[in-house]
Amino acid sequence: MTPAEPPHDHHPHGPPGLSFGGRLRAYFLAGILITAPLAITFGAAWFVVDFFDRTVAEAIPLKYNPNTYLPFSIPGLGLMVVMVGLTLTGALTAGLVGRLIVRTSERVLDRMPVIRNVYSAVKQIFETVLAQKSTAFRQVVLIEYPRRGIWAIGFVSGTTEGEVQNLTEDQTVNVFLPTTPNPTSGFLLFVPRKDMVVLNMSVEEGIKMVVSGGIVTPPDRRPEHLRNQPVLGSDQP
Repeated sequence: MTPAEPPHDHHPHGPPGLSFGGRLRAYFLAGILITAPLAITFGAAWFVVDFFDRTVAEAIPLKYNPNTYLPFSIPGLGLMVVMVGLTLTGALTAGLVGRLIVRTSERVLDRMPVIRNVYSAVKQIFETVLAQKSTAFRQVVLIEYPRRGIWAIGFVSGTTEGEVQNLTEDQTVNVFLPTTPNPTSGFLLFVPRKDMVVLNMSVEEGIKMVVSGGIVTPPDRRPEHLRNQPVLGSDQP
């Protein structure tokens, strides 16, 4: 009787796991995952710096431009000039003379039919976004859109006021519903406060989720005992 052969320690078709080509592909994708965000970030930053260097730094008179006296160009000089200029402008307009100049300029713009509409709209947007106590885009909410049972992420941009609020029975909130993957476009919805759910994720996390199409999902920061208890459903009144 032939004795039984001892069991082999290796798999008949090779060791389990990725093949050599599969490992190379995994390493290649890992390299892209690491370098692509860095390259895009540095590329965007360099584009901004180069834009201001070409448009602002070259407009500086030669006798005041340090690049004239140095054997090399100072990267970011144009951006620094813009930042200093904006800071000085803000300091000047904070005084009595500066406010008088601003009011006079606004009166002149108010007499121009088309320009006054553009100026007032842009000014109101910047005042709302840059105000220190502004609540614009400070909350991420969940709303049912485009029909009941389907949920979408939106960003609260303020409390509804004026004619829109006066014509509605419920207290409504201005919600900006962005598109994917470009969150700069979207829809303005007036949602009753009782029909939206405020999420715990930050605005930055919500934007990342929208831009990535749901690939990047922030963690659930609610208490452990609440994570597995759904509170929303398609039959919610």
